[in-house]
Amino acid sequence: MSALNRRIVADYPLVVIALLLSLYGIAMVYSAGETDVRTVAAGVWKSQLVWLTLGVSVALIASRSSVRLLEWLTWPVYAGSLALLVVTLFFGSGAGTAASVKGWLTIGGIRLGQPAELAKVTVVLMLAKVLSANRNPPKSLLDLWRPALVVAAPWLLIMAQPDLGTGIAFIGIFFGMLFWSGVSPLLLILVASPAISLILAFSSWYWAAWFCLLIALVILYKPYITEGVSLVMANLGIGVMAPTLWESLAPYQQHRLLVFLNPSIDIRGAGWHVIQSQVAIGSGGFFGKGFTLGSQKRLAFLPAQHTDFIFAVLGEEMGFIGVTLALTLFLFLLLRTVKVAERANDSFSSMVAVGFATGWLVHILVNVGMTLNLMPITGIPLPFFSYGGSFMLASWLAVGIVLRISSEGRGGRPGTLGI
Repeated sequence: MSALNRRIVADYPLVVIALLLSLYGIAMVYSAGETDVRTVAAGVWKSQLVWLTLGVSVALIASRSSVRLLEWLTWPVYAGSLALLVVTLFFGSGAGTAASVKGWLTIGGIRLGQPAELAKVTVVLMLAKVLSANRNPPKSLLDLWRPALVVAAPWLLIMAQPDLGTGIAFIGIFFGMLFWSGVSPLLLILVASPAISLILAFSSWYWAAWFCLLIALVILYKPYITEGVSLVMANLGIGVMAPTLWESLAPYQQHRLLVFLNPSIDIRGAGWHVIQSQVAIGSGGFFGKGFTLGSQKRLAFLPAQHTDFIFAVLGEEMGFIGVTLALTLFLFLLLRTVKVAERANDSFSSMVAVGFATGWLVHILVNVGMTLNLMPITGIPLPFFSYGGSFMLASWLAVGIVLRISSEGRGGRPGTLGI
């Protein structure tokens, strides 16, 4: 047997971590279905186990595929994912708590999956290809138009569904990979400035303070005159248009944002999700109420308990100890993936590994944050935990690609992480 074949799956810690997270997640999905009032979560753990088996098989295939082959396939698979997103806009349907989102490709009444999950993988590959093609990292806003276009195309199609949670994941991947490519943090702040202006526009004083800081940042970074003027005008325009943008939101969207700021304004309506989630997590205490014994879950008070709010089930039944174990496994997964990126043979491979790590990190932060009311409810799943076949397959496909990158990497060059 050749040395290459012996190293096909060299990163056993990564495999073990991903398997432990998946099995832990299936156990919590099983528990989510154990309720005193029958819910849609009953028995779905069996389907999740099937998806895990398929996901591991996909990861095995990906781990045996050369990184050069993956790089060669990047353009066609990226174009294919865009085509699927376009088709989904016409033939898509919603499901569960996302009934109003055209996120599932549906043909003949049969849901075939969520193309957006595949798009997360293909965008990472495509963005890595574009960023690694340049010897030097982007130095100006104009230099960012190619990577921005790579992310903007699927992002616009996904926001048209509309799926805000998945859209946030794409933005996180974009900024994470730009940072790893060597883009200046100051330039990243300037790129994000319009979004910051929009968020702070609810307060005239906050927005004015931010606008003054932005002027100082532009002067400090010294972009081209046209870029600097355009950036300042864009932020000014967003600040002026914020009230109009607010009025253009649908009533339920306005209500969701208001409930995020104060869930008690609609205890039995839009605020119900986050209030029940906080009650469940808080009642878990240090050791939890016990596996399958969570009262909020058993009485079906906790909505979307097997999907978006699976973390609340974890907190209620497994307590601080169980939550710490899950978050520690996630931390090891991220650190291990970043270490693979550090030791990769080339820029493309390194970018791909970091892109997947960033995507997982965004999902973890947003999902956990919304269950604790630290972030608005956006319907974003928790990796390896939340029920969903497309997301499980995409996550394990990413694991398989990282395994391939690890097996082809040097493995001897010390990085900054000691894992």
